[in-house]
Amino acid sequence: MTTPKRAAAIIVAAGRGLRAGTGGPKQYRSLGGRSVLSRAMEPFCTHSGIFAVQPVRNPDDAALFDEAACGLKYHPAVNGGATRQASVRAGLEALAKSSPDVVLIHDAARAFVTQAVISRAIDAALTTGAAIPVVAVTDTVKLIGESGSVEATPSRAHLRIAQTPQAFSFDAILDAHRRAAHEGRDDFTDDSALAEWAGLTVATFEGDAANMKLTTPEDFAREEARLGAALGDIRTGTGYDVHALTDGDHLMLCGVRVPFTKAFLAHSDGDVGLHAIVDAILGALADGDIGSHFPPSDPKWKGAASDQFLAHAAGLVTQRGGRIANLEVTMICEAPKIGPLRDAMRARISEITGLPVSRIAVKATTSERLGFTGRQEGIAATASATIRLPWNESGSN
Repeated sequence: MTTPKRAAAIIVAAGRGLRAGTGGPKQYRSLGGRSVLSRAMEPFCTHSGIFAVQPVRNPDDAALFDEAACGLKYHPAVNGGATRQASVRAGLEALAKSSPDVVLIHDAARAFVTQAVISRAIDAALTTGAAIPVVAVTDTVKLIGESGSVEATPSRAHLRIAQTPQAFSFDAILDAHRRAAHEGRDDFTDDSALAEWAGLTVATFEGDAANMKLTTPEDFAREEARLGAALGDIRTGTGYDVHALTDGDHLMLCGVRVPFTKAFLAHSDGDVGLHAIVDAILGALADGDIGSHFPPSDPKWKGAASDQFLAHAAGLVTQRGGRIANLEVTMICEAPKIGPLRDAMRARISEITGLPVSRIAVKATTSERLGFTGRQEGIAATASATIRLPWNESGSN
């Protein structure tokens, strides 16, 4: 792939998805344990050739968007318009100050875009100025008249199905959108049609049959079944950690800095919550424990922030082609009080792992003033992790 000076992406997520049936806007629905929006955005947010990801959402969906996109890096979302065309223009205008060379425009309802397709889109935009991903038509297509009778059978040789991301020279597509708005044209169903109207020659590049648009309830049912079958190896791991307390002014608990009259006596930052979660994930993977991955004898980890340990463990799941389904951690301490901090802790764990907040539980209990936790000599934590990995014919991974 040619590395562009500046490539940006717009994720169009302002629609209502009424044809997808009940359950709210389709881009925020769960699919295989992750929101459709998260699946659609992540390949752009992590692509080395994309410097900015600009989401466009409905203003009524701000809370839904924030939860679905938690853990991803993107420009602040902007409000969309009454039509897809208006929403794309809003995204383009938001990016105008950043002056990207090329822009990729992607529908949030296409949850299975790959980084390979994104790379081809960037290359195509740099080479041609306007290009769309296409796949061949494999079924016979009929042209039907008003009476319902077949009028013609077009040759499949010249028919293609258009997908997103559609890729353009930024200045050219922004100018085209502005011209269309000025002339009152708001009826274009995709950006390539608007580009054609504006006089641009639109090239094509290889799409991906798996990069389908989720439109109907049947689409969701089919893809849910496919993802479930692909990740049929369900595993659970548990973790436990404890650290003594010493004089200090704060504790790190589940990634949150908590002002306190004591501190952890530990080689790293002593975050027992994150340490327990890391061991639970590693246990589910059958891949050692936190000490084998980050030995306390190594001075590299002295005073280290534990968020990197959790990010590493979550990354191991991804490397195996799997996903984390659920995380639960229980803090055992008399103080500090965990209840007021619970939501901040869940949000921080979500940010580190990319797991939706709805799949993260943070709980707390005391030991009724018994033992070292009861005497406030230390804090302990237990955790469990459920992960899903691909299942092969031998039953191993």
